[in-house]
Amino acid sequence: MKSKLELSFFSKHWLLKLLSLAIGASLWYFVAAEDRLDLTVTIPLELRNLPANLVVANQYRKDIEVVVSGPRRLIQEIRQQNISLPVDLAKAEPGALVVKNDAESIPLPRGITVQRVQPANITLLIDRLTKKDFTITPVTKGKPAAGFVLESLTLNPPQITITGPQTILDKEDALKTSVINLEGIDSSSIFQVHLHLNEALLKLIGETVIEANVTLKEIMLRKTVRGVPIGSDKESGAPTKFSPATVTVEAEIPERIVHITPELAMLFRATPGTPVDKNSNEVPVLVHGVNLPGHAPIVIYTVTPDKVRIVP
Repeated sequence: MKSKLELSFFSKHWLLKLLSLAIGASLWYFVAAEDRLDLTVTIPLELRNLPANLVVANQYRKDIEVVVSGPRRLIQEIRQQNISLPVDLAKAEPGALVVKNDAESIPLPRGITVQRVQPANITLLIDRLTKKDFTITPVTKGKPAAGFVLESLTLNPPQITITGPQTILDKEDALKTSVINLEGIDSSSIFQVHLHLNEALLKLIGETVIEANVTLKEIMLRKTVRGVPIGSDKESGAPTKFSPATVTVEAEIPERIVHITPELAMLFRATPGTPVDKNSNEVPVLVHGVNLPGHAPIVIYTVTPDKVRIVP
């Protein structure tokens, strides 16, 4: 009798039991038997709470490689998440700080297992953040063209202020420019020059360009020039004959002009001035140098004689 009842129960509810079996198999597939994957992900370090008076002075690795294992669905989600490794530096002090990259410190979703972390440690060199003024010294080579000398060389700016790790800034007292080539230049110029920086400062502030203002001065020769003729003052109607008819001039003349001028008297113009005494036949002699474009003006020191007599 009992066997008949059991057979009747199974025969009446076979569809329900088949459905239950299918649901159980599905749950097992999605939960117990879901594919597990291994994946290597790169996770950046996130430095937090570093005191304002401190700075990380060394070049350190800014991310770690983590091999994780877990269900395919979670592994795929990790790829779309911005996961980082937080490093709290609130209690940091100057010196070497070793950051341990352990699995527990990585904020991964539950169900994900960390298999390996590379590197296991990262060393940060903590230094005091300081500010320092550096005077810049120009470095030159060569000489200007013949007839010129370097009058001045000024830099703009003459100094710079750098903010950075104290240990790096303390190694330098002054900065220098790259070489400024003055060989053969014949005019004042402004050059764009790089600062010559060591590797640490170059990484800190990058390529830095300043202006070098080079001012040249013509070499002047002091010469005594005889036989400068006195011309007549046509506007005043002054006589054209004087005694003596020429004067001697002592003056500074650009060196290059001295070398190319066959007769130096050609560089001066002498004219009679206004008589001091109307009853006298003597007049002062006014002498000026010829204007030479592109050259320094001629500087006159003495004129001998400084007065001449009008010849009737």
